[in-house]
Amino acid sequence: MKRIGFLSFGHWTPHPQSATRSAADALLQSIDLAVAAEELGADGAYFRVHHFAHQLASPFPLLAAVGARTSRIEVGTAVIDMRYENPLYMAEDAGAADLISGGRLQLGISRGSPEQVIDGFRHFGHVPASGESDADMARRHTARFLEVLGGEGFAEPNPRPMFPNPPGPLRLEPHSPGLRERVWWGAGTRATAEWTAAQGMNLMSSTLLTEDTGVPFHVLQAEQIQRFRDAWAAAGHERTPRVSVSRSIFPITDERDRAYFGLETGSTDQVGVLEGVRARFGKTYAGEVEAVVADLAGDEAVAAADTLLLTVPNQLGVEYNAHVMENVVAHVAPQLGWR
Repeated sequence: MKRIGFLSFGHWTPHPQSATRSAADALLQSIDLAVAAEELGADGAYFRVHHFAHQLASPFPLLAAVGARTSRIEVGTAVIDMRYENPLYMAEDAGAADLISGGRLQLGISRGSPEQVIDGFRHFGHVPASGESDADMARRHTARFLEVLGGEGFAEPNPRPMFPNPPGPLRLEPHSPGLRERVWWGAGTRATAEWTAAQGMNLMSSTLLTEDTGVPFHVLQAEQIQRFRDAWAAAGHERTPRVSVSRSIFPITDERDRAYFGLETGSTDQVGVLEGVRARFGKTYAGEVEAVVADLAGDEAVAAADTLLLTVPNQLGVEYNAHVMENVVAHVAPQLGWR
């Protein structure tokens, strides 16, 4: 394990017991939590993207704001649903956010998860082509996005431009060199991980896999990671890829922790059905510090990944989530080889 960051879904609800009651709360607290994470020595601030929900949605204003308020940590998404995205507009937004952060953007994308409305991407003006599924459309959007991130010119310039042009076809601006190598795909299966490697993207693996072979979640995820790395080597890419996994980790160090997560100490994997497919969900790691360390030491996927993302209960507030992160980075992670 080389890096540790947090992953926030950015929920909000107008409930008296929620510390995050509005969209403004979710956005501003996300920035504050990223600042706190950097001060604690963590390595990254990542945000989930959901549409038509009381959760974080349009990511690039938030990423740019976090990039402007921090100086060291990685700033990323996990993940953006590519069914909803205009690839060229997204490339401009991503380039701007990356330049503001000084090249710290880590852009997690994927086909996306079940959403709050039926075919929500259609409301954004995106319709699968004839014979194409929504997943196919997401991959088509991704291919175009990756292509334009490369920075090659492709648009014929106006012979009478408003401003002088460089020679040749024009590319999208602002262009951020190196961002193409910091794109990740959120893969839910072993086969998708192999496809990810073939495309030259880094691998993000979450707390669920949309397949189940009967083995523990972390074992199946470790196999997914190995298949990704084998496929990467077979594709002949020159750089070393990165792999992240997400975990819910709550060391119990005070009565607040015990009240919130004491009942999770016996957590186990769960198996269910997601969009008609049998899926396996990873467990929550909660308990006394030494028990959590011992449990995580046997997690094969955490050992195989280079980046660990801690899912945070953002509605419990910035101060409490900073406390959770401090417990992990100060008491748990060093015993697992972090730094």
